[in-house]
Amino acid sequence: MTLVATAHERGITTLTLDSPASRNALSARLVGELAEALAGCAKDDSVRAVVLTHTGTTFSAGADLKNPPNPYTFVALLRQIVTLPKPVVARIAGHVRAGGLGLVGACDIAAATAGSDFAFTEVRIGVAPAVISLPLLPRMDPRAAERYYLTGERFGAAEAVRAGLLTLAADGDDVDAALAPLLTGLRKGSPQGLAASKQLVAARVLETFDRDAEDLVQRSASLFASAEAREGMTAFLERRDPAWVW
Repeated sequence: MTLVATAHERGITTLTLDSPASRNALSARLVGELAEALAGCAKDDSVRAVVLTHTGTTFSAGADLKNPPNPYTFVALLRQIVTLPKPVVARIAGHVRAGGLGLVGACDIAAATAGSDFAFTEVRIGVAPAVISLPLLPRMDPRAAERYYLTGERFGAAEAVRAGLLTLAADGDDVDAALAPLLTGLRKGSPQGLAASKQLVAARVLETFDRDAEDLVQRSASLFASAEAREGMTAFLERRDPAWVW
């Protein structure tokens, strides 16, 4: 059974993260299937743009702590989204946590329902949003990134727009209505024009990948191998507070 479902309509291919039992956690298998599906979209002349969405109430809960992807593989996936010669649109109707925010940040356009919520929860298990900073920090308001990276608190869709994480938030629960005019615009764009325009707006993000990817992979690996992170992840899986909580 595939973890990434594919559908196509009038130039738009929709890739749906379909592992609701794990809250679409980023396992090695899901990351691999998503990369394969994106590669197919890149080669398909009938694809004008890609919509990345999800089943269930969670877009992605972040890394699968029991079966995580290789960090270099995850960096490659984020870069693949940023460099795909077709626009990639995140469609969110629910919760996004930790590594899932990296997927959102890598997308060219991101929209969510008004009730969606977001959180950088890494700090609460003894690690940091290291690798996902590659697409996020060039796009987010610095003060917002400082606040939410450090506190791990939840924030809503309107705040996510203000912070630069989202392009737009729906007035209510109909994210498709909010996205409709944007998808119409993408359908009117020429393949060459879209690819060239995306290169322009993604250039600053790619500079960050080229400069910082290796350092952030190593930093992430060091954090995940620490005693503090082991306590944090154990506490998370056991549904209790880690030892450092006052």
